[in-house]
Amino acid sequence: MPDYDRLLAAHPFFNEFQADYLHQIACLATTVCYERNAYIFHEGDAAEQFYLITRGHVMLETFGVERRGSISIETIEAGEVLGWSWLFAPYRWHFSARTLEEVEVIVLDGVSLRYMCEADPMFGYALLKHMAVIIMQRLQRTRLQLIDMYRADGG
Repeated sequence: MPDYDRLLAAHPFFNEFQADYLHQIACLATTVCYERNAYIFHEGDAAEQFYLITRGHVMLETFGVERRGSISIETIEAGEVLGWSWLFAPYRWHFSARTLEEVEVIVLDGVSLRYMCEADPMFGYALLKHMAVIIMQRLQRTRLQLIDMYRADGG
């Protein structure tokens, strides 16, 4: 069985968390491998997990009008996290996540993490503070991507 305490402590998202928090989180962890071009989750489905990418690349995508094709939003790589919809109502994925190659993730039970946040406000604050940084970074990347798209269109 993997040493999730050690793996979590080494992951950039959790490397500043206290050891007792890491141990509690480790109890919620499992490792899952996905083949190339597999969907980890689909837009609109119930969001109940938090993913730590340990190997590979995952594409966040959404679907255009009448699902006529996917629109690539962002590539997430090893060392990054995937999904925060488990943390915010209505607890549904806003994008789909598709692997670009073989991918390994540590999957955390998001529902249990939410309960931990509610039961221990210090833990909840630490988790939300880290999540806010991720959300801010992703919004900034999306902003830059939109600017590049408008430049490419001559706008």
